[in-house]
Amino acid sequence: MKITINARKINVDEALEAHISKKLAKFDKFFPGEAAATVKLSRVRESERVEVTIQQGSFLFRSEEESSTFMNALDCCMYTIERQMRKNKTRLTKKLRDSIRIPEYDGALAEEDEFEIRTKTFKVKPMTAEEAILQMNQLGHEFFVFVDVESEETCVVYKRRAGDYGLIIPE
Repeated sequence: MKITINARKINVDEALEAHISKKLAKFDKFFPGEAAATVKLSRVRESERVEVTIQQGSFLFRSEEESSTFMNALDCCMYTIERQMRKNKTRLTKKLRDSIRIPEYDGALAEEDEFEIRTKTFKVKPMTAEEAILQMNQLGHEFFVFVDVESEETCVVYKRRAGDYGLIIPE
């Protein structure tokens, strides 16, 4: 894993750099290819903040923690990222088990690897965002694609984790 350490208003000593490398090395087994980790260290008033971002391809794991020492904040970040990885793995296997066969990833996709994708077609009707939200709730879906009456653009409404709704409008 390629590790980049950015420090703001502080000097990173070798012990801290070695500790960061040691902590991030345990994630090497989760990423078969070359992953990039960015660690940002900064002091905020009387506490120390660590922000860790791990990226490989389209996967992005991020955590930001504040504590009395960089070591404690880094430990909290590692726990958070580990939890995100477990949650992501469980979610992918649960939701995609029936619809998509995910091959073992060895860094590159071979030509014989195939994905089964279920498709659904429906007529997209012009409506307002409020009507689309009502339709989405009636169907029990997490998102709904519709054509906006005013702009005549294809838009998406979706249910957010916080319980409210979001609207995606193309540029």
